[in-house]
Amino acid sequence: MHAALHDRAHATRVSLGLVIPGIVLLWLDRPALLIFAVFGSFAGMYGRAESRSVRLLHQSQGALLLLGGTAVGIVLSRTHAAPPTVVVVATIFALGGSLLADFFALRPEGPFYGTFALGAIAGVSAIRATPWECWGIAAASAALAIVIGLVAADPTRPDRITVVAAVRGQRDRERQAAFLHAARYVLAIAAAGAGAYALGLGHVNWAIAGAAVTLAAADPRGRLRRGIQRVVGTLAGLAVTALVLAPGLPPRTLAIIVICLIFPTELFMSVNYALALSFFTPMIMLMTELAQPIGVRELITSRALGTMVGVVVGVVVTALVRDPRSWSGKDSDVD
Repeated sequence: MHAALHDRAHATRVSLGLVIPGIVLLWLDRPALLIFAVFGSFAGMYGRAESRSVRLLHQSQGALLLLGGTAVGIVLSRTHAAPPTVVVVATIFALGGSLLADFFALRPEGPFYGTFALGAIAGVSAIRATPWECWGIAAASAALAIVIGLVAADPTRPDRITVVAAVRGQRDRERQAAFLHAARYVLAIAAAGAGAYALGLGHVNWAIAGAAVTLAAADPRGRLRRGIQRVVGTLAGLAVTALVLAPGLPPRTLAIIVICLIFPTELFMSVNYALALSFFTPMIMLMTELAQPIGVRELITSRALGTMVGVVVGVVVTALVRDPRSWSGKDSDVD
């Protein structure tokens, strides 16, 4: 019962972080810029059930990754970077992002959202706004999400930690495991992006995202399960996307749908990842189509094939680059 209340409260906080800037953009008749508000609002995803003070710490740290990925993505977009360049830059970003996310002990784990922002925005070059306007929207949305998290009530949990304990835990985290996990991201993202490019997929970011999210789980078994859920949830979400885009709805309506989809995404994220992705996928696809329309068939095909490539690569890398405990035959079964 308490878990359900925490999930609803968390989903409400995250939703408010997008609803408010989303309404402003609709009022200004700029739905194409919603993609930047969405990635900024993802700062609210951190600190799901943490105390107000620790939530502030982790959401601020998560915002650094998100806004860094957004900034790099904007530069790649404005310079019309080729897919191989996007893959190389995303790989370098994921290396640093993984080390930071591990050091900060962020939940959700890993550099997925920052890397995803980089790749998705890098593929958007038709935005009619200055780079500072685009990044400013993301930064303002992230700041709003942090403020909402700060003023929201503390969860009533007996195992809450203090900021001091959280920072001390960051200093004490295992460095060898962090560097090894960062190496997984380097191998998986580089291979997934190269594979997507070799297959002629125009949007390598879907493969990059598929690999990155697969590695976000804590151990090999969890990564395999996360990969399977990623495929199932993505395919279900693509079917929803096709149905939404088929009638040719106006941009304002699509933007409203995007804003509405973030609540069920976060509501189910910790309960059923595949179900959450059935909402998350159309949200991401619709905001991408708003930013730069490419057509339903190409959008669906690129996402489906890219996700498959990324997940397969992520699982293979997990099998090849094992945790130190695995080298002695002691694989962890903890998810």
